[in-house]
Amino acid sequence: MELLAQLNPASWMVGLFLGGAIGVLLAIVIGLLVAKSKLKETEKDIQSRVETARREADTILKEARLDAASELIHKREEFSNEVATKEAQIQKQELHLEKMKDNLERQTEQVNQRERQLKNLEKELQRKVENVDIKNRELATVTAQQKNQLLKITGMNVEDAKELLLQRLEEECEKEMSDLIQRKVAQAEEQAEEKSKEIINLAIQRYAAEQTCEVSVSMVDIPNDEMKGRIIGREGRNIRAFEKSTGVDVIVDDTPGVIVVSGFNPIRREVARLSMERLIQDGRIHPTRIEEIVIQTKKDVHQRVIQLGKEAAEEVDVRGLNNKIIGMLGALHYRTSYGQNVLRHSVEVAFLAQVMADELGLDGSLAKRAGLLHDIGKAMDREIEGGHPAIGANYLKRFRESPVILNAVEAHHGDIPADNPYTPLIAASDAISASRPGARRETLERYIKRLEKLEEIAKSFAGVEGCYAIQAGREVRVIVDAEHVNDDAAMKTARDIAKKIEDEMTYPGEIKVTLLREVRCIEYAR
Repeated sequence: MELLAQLNPASWMVGLFLGGAIGVLLAIVIGLLVAKSKLKETEKDIQSRVETARREADTILKEARLDAASELIHKREEFSNEVATKEAQIQKQELHLEKMKDNLERQTEQVNQRERQLKNLEKELQRKVENVDIKNRELATVTAQQKNQLLKITGMNVEDAKELLLQRLEEECEKEMSDLIQRKVAQAEEQAEEKSKEIINLAIQRYAAEQTCEVSVSMVDIPNDEMKGRIIGREGRNIRAFEKSTGVDVIVDDTPGVIVVSGFNPIRREVARLSMERLIQDGRIHPTRIEEIVIQTKKDVHQRVIQLGKEAAEEVDVRGLNNKIIGMLGALHYRTSYGQNVLRHSVEVAFLAQVMADELGLDGSLAKRAGLLHDIGKAMDREIEGGHPAIGANYLKRFRESPVILNAVEAHHGDIPADNPYTPLIAASDAISASRPGARRETLERYIKRLEKLEEIAKSFAGVEGCYAIQAGREVRVIVDAEHVNDDAAMKTARDIAKKIEDEMTYPGEIKVTLLREVRCIEYAR
């Protein structure tokens, strides 16, 4: 330190500079040596990596060459297989074409052979046609000669001969027609009679209704004749008020103990009957009381009508009816036809139609609904013009009933053709219900007119000597002249009589036509 302190500053700076330079040079030399060492290591590493990359490249190249060779071999095999397949297909097609060619050659040969046969047949047919023409000319000549000879022998002209021939032809046709009718009727009877009887008997057995007839009551019992005067009232004011309120006629005559209520509308007649009975029980008979009783009775009868309609629908298990239709059904309780209650008749028809429909494989529910509604027009026929089938069908259209039911209602009396199998069932059920014993009654006048009409229709046919309506008009016995009506024409005559009865008369059930032809041979031994 003392030495340094002795040195001057300039020397000290030079020494410091030299020392620094030497240090820098040493550092550079050391750096160069380190860099050279690192460079050698880097070169070795690079050479090692290059060598590794070269080896990897050689390996990849070898693998690629092997894959390419394998792919080439695989493609060659696929190509060879495809070529073999195509060659096999081509061979098959060639064989198929050869077969087709052979078939075409055979078919061509067959066609040629058939053409030769057809030509031969044409020639043969031409010869036969020529022979037939020759024979027709000969036949025409012979026929003309025979015709002339016949005309000379019989002395008849051509027109008479034609007329005779047509007459004989007509007789032969009538005979054949009678035979055909007999065969067809016998065949139909054999097939249908047994089955129809079975179905109808089953239907009747399964629904056995009472055989009593209900009649509308139009007479009111009174306790004494003094009540008649009270009902009439002073100057007839009570009876006029009663008739005005109810819309019916009240007949008070000398008949003891009864008053007759008359009216075409069964509901009004029932209202009048019940009102009269209530007035007699109440004892207060004057116009105001009459109006009150009639109004209350109308409400009660309306409720009763609805209840009767519902009970009938529930009895036959018919659902979904409109309330207005139910009301019309209930009104049928007060409507009678030949003494038969129409509502009970409708219920009976519904059950019969259902049984027969079930036996025939049809819809029993639909048949039952149509049977219940078939006579609903009778509840309105007193107020609306026309027959009850058309009235009922038009009424049910408003409530969108099915076309099957509408046709069954409108056609059950044959007014229009039936367009479904249910309509004949309803017509048959209606006839069964109306024609069974005890179901209906007729007035004596109508009964006699019906019998006279039956006999009149039968007597209108040629060859009828006499006819008799028997079994209450259910059968007609017709006796014909055996000389004018033969066995063949008898069947046709019976059928014509039955057809005319169907066209000109209206009747329940069926009418049997029995034609009798008797031949009596009388000889005397002397």
